[in-house]
Amino acid sequence: MEERLQKIIAAAGICSRRAAEELILAGKVQVNDRVVRQLGTRADPGRDEIRIDGRLITTEVERVYLMLNKPAGYVTTLKDPEGRPVVTDLVRDVGQRVYPVGRLDYDSEGLLILTNDGAFAERVQHPRYEIPRTYLAKVRGRVTRKELQSLLKGIELEDGPFTVDGIQEEKFNEKSQWLRVTISEGRNRIIRRAMEALGHPVARLIRVSLGSLELGSLKPGEHRQLRRKEVEGLLRPQRKKA
Repeated sequence: MEERLQKIIAAAGICSRRAAEELILAGKVQVNDRVVRQLGTRADPGRDEIRIDGRLITTEVERVYLMLNKPAGYVTTLKDPEGRPVVTDLVRDVGQRVYPVGRLDYDSEGLLILTNDGAFAERVQHPRYEIPRTYLAKVRGRVTRKELQSLLKGIELEDGPFTVDGIQEEKFNEKSQWLRVTISEGRNRIIRRAMEALGHPVARLIRVSLGSLELGSLKPGEHRQLRRKEVEGLLRPQRKKA
């Protein structure tokens, strides 16, 4: 049965549909030895030969879903032009080619999902579903009650207003404070930018949950397979927009 080429590539566990579209537009995809650059192109994975950079792909792969406790100092891409370590270096023992679902900054830590299921990755990342993400943020200085309220009501950033879903005070000392922050949007470095706008730069940022999935006792650099109910929990409608 014919399907859109980007859907076939995602189903083969190569990358997400969005990334597959970029590969097509870049002229890196061939169908039966013909380079394809049109996003509307359809193919039959059971009949056609589909290649990316000359390598034949197959849709018959075992689905892999991993949770990694990402340490600081790793980038959440498959390759880095600056030669920095990438998160896939930490999961080489899996035996399958996987890629990160969403991103954590180079300096950020914590819960990161990796998979070879393109449809799953697309669903979890899609902004329509607003899956909540909770972070522990160590910020400089002591955050006032007024500043906490401003984050709940919304503050204005250069790319538009930003509001947290929830924020709680954790331990503190004279120089810094830990906050537990829950958000449901994925703008780049949004927590860091918001806290800096309030005069409290983030010294450390750890993602501890994604939807119903908890980081738990997983140590930095370690990973584990997700259980079926955990995968299903992430696919279940949560904070879907109207």
